[in-house]
Amino acid sequence: KHCSPCVPTGTTPFLYCKQENAPKANHNNRSSKRGRARTEHLRFETEKEIAVAIHKLYYEYSYVVLVFVLTALLRLLLPYRTTSMYRLQNFHFGSSSSSGGGTRCFLTAVALLASWSSIVLALAMTAGPQRTVLVTGGAGYIGSHTCLELLRIPNNQYKVVVVDNLDNSSEESLRRVRELVGEELGECGEDRIRFRNCDIRDKEGLDKVLNEFPEIDSCIHFAGLKAVGESVQKPLSYYDCNIGGTVNLLERLEEHQVRHFVFSSSATVYGEPEMLPLVESARLSATNPYGRTKLFVEEILRDAYASNPKKWNVLILRYFNPIGAHASGRIGEDPQGIPNNLMPFIAQVCVGRRPELSVFGGDYDTPDGTGVRDYIHVVDLARGHVAALEKLYTTPDLGCEAVNLGTGRGVSVLDLVGGMGKATGKPVPYSIVDRRPGDVAEMYADPKLANDLLKWSAEYGVEEMCEDTWKWQSTNPLGYVTETETEAEVEVEVCEEATTTK
Repeated sequence: KHCSPCVPTGTTPFLYCKQENAPKANHNNRSSKRGRARTEHLRFETEKEIAVAIHKLYYEYSYVVLVFVLTALLRLLLPYRTTSMYRLQNFHFGSSSSSGGGTRCFLTAVALLASWSSIVLALAMTAGPQRTVLVTGGAGYIGSHTCLELLRIPNNQYKVVVVDNLDNSSEESLRRVRELVGEELGECGEDRIRFRNCDIRDKEGLDKVLNEFPEIDSCIHFAGLKAVGESVQKPLSYYDCNIGGTVNLLERLEEHQVRHFVFSSSATVYGEPEMLPLVESARLSATNPYGRTKLFVEEILRDAYASNPKKWNVLILRYFNPIGAHASGRIGEDPQGIPNNLMPFIAQVCVGRRPELSVFGGDYDTPDGTGVRDYIHVVDLARGHVAALEKLYTTPDLGCEAVNLGTGRGVSVLDLVGGMGKATGKPVPYSIVDRRPGDVAEMYADPKLANDLLKWSAEYGVEEMCEDTWKWQSTNPLGYVTETETEAEVEVEVCEEATTTK
């Protein structure tokens, strides 16, 4: 029979079965009836707590099978009555009434110790080694979401060290990441995520970070400049930061024997697509300085791996168009100045920070005449980076592979505008203007390799992307505004930029 008041909803009843007809020990001359009742109650409560713990282990950890096997064997080897807490608590050495009790008591103690040891062993085995990841650009849009996904993994499996120069990001994002992890897991200690203000071109700064955290054994590299239009105007700055900074980072990592490396590349390396969907083996032909920096870094990584395969284990992630925000609305995309990407511009139009959206080109050979892209939810993208990191750890001789991260579905600009209108409950003002030089009509991914190699696939659709973007922008209309900033100062900036549209 079940002790129903003690059985939590959804638990396995057999763990709480109390044997009513179990053999009763002879308690003569041992203790009073009240003492026996109290001891029996304590015994049952203790065994119930053990049962709850084992139940939790059974459903959350695969190695709990070891606990059940060891405990079951010990219970079979010893009589039921000798394992009771009563025997252990009330046995007196040298008592004439306890002939042979010393041996039974000793075996009982061994059984209890072995049972608890097996539980501890199972926990240790399931927890796995704790890993420390260096995340460059971790305070940015994709970086902060990736840090959150790393820290959400059970058993505190990952610690994160973020380096960022805060050029186009905010340390506030990391504070909110820590809060979100704390709300979900109960706590997020200061040692789980550390931040150091450092530029990836700073050799001494990177060495200082790597010396401070010698346990770092992997790196996810986001840091870099990322605006296509700006890269055309300032190509040398892009080559210096994105290529020079990455080479400096790789040199520091090699010196400190950090070999697992995930590189944040881009679909811009494909240039004008010859066929769709885009597969990883497609011809690479970047058409702007930003895309070329990504392409050159990919080649540098291949050369570094080829020079010494034992020193490097690399995954290159070519992702398409990340949009959306965390479902909580606490972290999202907060570009400095005029947004270079479509979605944050639409979002700022929706909250009144921009007058309208300018859609570049309405005469493409697409269903509605506007450009088509593969938009991917930033949370899906972050989980793709985690999956890539896990793959490197579990396959230490993977080599240097490039993988697309996308949904495999094309969405037009007007589809996205309509989705945001549905999410906000009002239409988004826009106008069609001339095409922008260098833009292509369509681009979307073939995500099959990511599905097969990383066991990853995108889960969210355009509707969720728009809803989460709106939740972020509507609850944070000015982005990550610090206490030293005032709304008036930000509004002055908005008014000065209002004549320029996306």
